[in-house]
Amino acid sequence: MNKNPSIKQARHSSSEGLMRNPGTAMTTALPSSLPATNVSLGDHTSNVSCSNILATQHQNVIVPTVYSIIFLLGFMGNSLVVFVLCQRGARSTVANIYMLNLALSDMFFLASLPFWAVYYYFDYNWPFGTLLCKLCGSLLSLNVYASIFFITCMSVDRYLAIIYPFQAQRRRNLCGARSVACVVWVVAAIASIPTAVFRDTHHLEELGVTACVMHYPQPRWLVGLAMTKNTLGFLLPFAIIASCYCAIARHLLETSALDRSSSNLDHVLRMVVAVVLAFFICWFPFHVLTFLNALTTLRVLRACWLEEAISAALPFSLCLGFANSAINPFLYCFVGNHFRERLSRLHDSMLPSLAQKRGSVSTRLSSFSRKLSDLKDLRPAETVEQLKML
Repeated sequence: MNKNPSIKQARHSSSEGLMRNPGTAMTTALPSSLPATNVSLGDHTSNVSCSNILATQHQNVIVPTVYSIIFLLGFMGNSLVVFVLCQRGARSTVANIYMLNLALSDMFFLASLPFWAVYYYFDYNWPFGTLLCKLCGSLLSLNVYASIFFITCMSVDRYLAIIYPFQAQRRRNLCGARSVACVVWVVAAIASIPTAVFRDTHHLEELGVTACVMHYPQPRWLVGLAMTKNTLGFLLPFAIIASCYCAIARHLLETSALDRSSSNLDHVLRMVVAVVLAFFICWFPFHVLTFLNALTTLRVLRACWLEEAISAALPFSLCLGFANSAINPFLYCFVGNHFRERLSRLHDSMLPSLAQKRGSVSTRLSSFSRKLSDLKDLRPAETVEQLKML
């Protein structure tokens, strides 16, 4: 493992973390942990007073450990969500379609997380080749966009169901939901194209590693993509989400009497709100750091303490952001009544089948045991004949 101190100094980063090298014509981003985090090579050396910024110690142990926990919990949880929602007896609803696609988005990203854990553990040395470098980077970018888009869809769906319950019966149909889901995947894929194009493996001789980095033609590409990520992947969707829930709250407050039949709707509403809040809490720090890094790249902000804070906080903001993929399934289980009921029915239906199989095996073993016992009383010739019949 490469423990060269220069690698520690190289982790001077940003939302796509920046470390600049003199004489490098192409801006490169070396992820300070993941494809979303890039360290670019360029002109930070001009700021001599900030050249000694060091990364937090033990990141190459703490971060891979956190990634491993997120992978195990998230992959198992999302697999359970997909399994339950894809069962033949599962109720097919608009909300379930969006939840299923959200779980699939999380699973695609989580499948790449072990690679990034290894990458971080070996101090940014990428041993998996160019193809996996591009693929894993693209999966992260795809998840960042697709997850917030599907949460936005869930919020708009709740808005229509509560504010316009009768008109929504015509608009909220399964065919329309599937079409919207397809559009979301296409838009998220298009937004991830720059990652697929610019990410590549690059040998950094001064660090002694082959890094999975972002090669930007010019520094302004980093700033432009960071602003796109902030706007399209966070601010715009959250403006829609906030508007939906403000309208829902106003509607509920203005309703003079709510009968008990609205309790099921409240349960669904609480689940969607919990998912939205979890996404906000998990990803807000990362997007703030992304924005601040863009400002430091433009030299609008020049304080060394700020660059040091970004460098230290970024890897852990990514851990918090990635944890969202593991949190969502547990929100479905503990907040969503319909999901819990469906999971309970699956459990109950599987128990008799398992008991029946266990009983069948036990019966066969008992029968075989009795036959062996009977053989003890047979003469040798008779024993041979009996064994041929088994």
